[in-house]
Amino acid sequence: MQDMSNEIVFFDLETNVPNKPGQKFWVLEFGAMVVCPRKLVELESYCTLIRPGDLSAVGLNPARCHGISRGTVLNAPSFEEVADKIFKILNGKIWAGHNIRRFDCVRIKEAFKEIGRPAPEPVALIDSLGVLSEKFGKRAGNMKMASLAAYFGLGEQKHRSLDDVRMNLEVLKHCATVLFLESAVPGVLEDQWQHNSSPNITTRSRSNVVIKEPSVPTTMNKVWHEDQKSSISSPMKKRCHQDQATPMMTTRSRSKVSKPSAEETNRKSPSVLNRHRVVPYPTGSLGQMTEKVKNILQNARKTPLNSLLKHSHTLLK
Repeated sequence: MQDMSNEIVFFDLETNVPNKPGQKFWVLEFGAMVVCPRKLVELESYCTLIRPGDLSAVGLNPARCHGISRGTVLNAPSFEEVADKIFKILNGKIWAGHNIRRFDCVRIKEAFKEIGRPAPEPVALIDSLGVLSEKFGKRAGNMKMASLAAYFGLGEQKHRSLDDVRMNLEVLKHCATVLFLESAVPGVLEDQWQHNSSPNITTRSRSNVVIKEPSVPTTMNKVWHEDQKSSISSPMKKRCHQDQATPMMTTRSRSKVSKPSAEETNRKSPSVLNRHRVVPYPTGSLGQMTEKVKNILQNARKTPLNSLLKHSHTLLK
């Protein structure tokens, strides 16, 4: 009769990556940690490198994913030699791990089948990939163990079996704590990550708004310039050409606006954003026009409306 218990065993496998037609997965490393489900303390751990049946499936140089090379596993025991220990640590326990349902569990059954022995059976299965995808969401950007560990500041994933198993447990502890706190104050903390988890979202803060002056006139500006050529004096045309040839970068935040140069200080701009545009009258006659408008407004009560509009129109020509 097999020994059943409520102990949780976190386990992880490192394998080769098949890159040829017909090439199979070989288990290169097995790591497991038995945990008390009530205190989450480590009761037992086991880790071993495994020499594959086909050494050519392992590269001569260390693989980038786990750093295991052909030389690393050359003198390691075969899977058959460590099968008893692996069976004992897994059988009849609650299996836990990240993405073990689709990968690690399948590889274990294949490895035992390869040596003609029955595979260990779990009493229950906890796949942290599925659990966290449903409960925790993609707050870390994606559901990879490396991303989740970085999100909580747990360091880099080493891609070695026992190290990854221990990191898996720590990630679960942190996620569970966050979910527990959110459940304690529903509607206050829950879903807050959706608003501030992405570092690439541009906010509407005025201090972040950057306005770039185009170096060439737009189509609308071009049409307007052509219509106004006859009414703009030569000095004004020269000034307009200088303004268009000098692109500017300004912001809406006063604290971040760079100090203007002497040339820019001498230029008066009708815009609060320091945009340089052409006004429909020469600046030299601005004072005269203002005086005329003032006189017209003073006599507006005695002047018929049609005459007032006609006279105002002539001032803008």
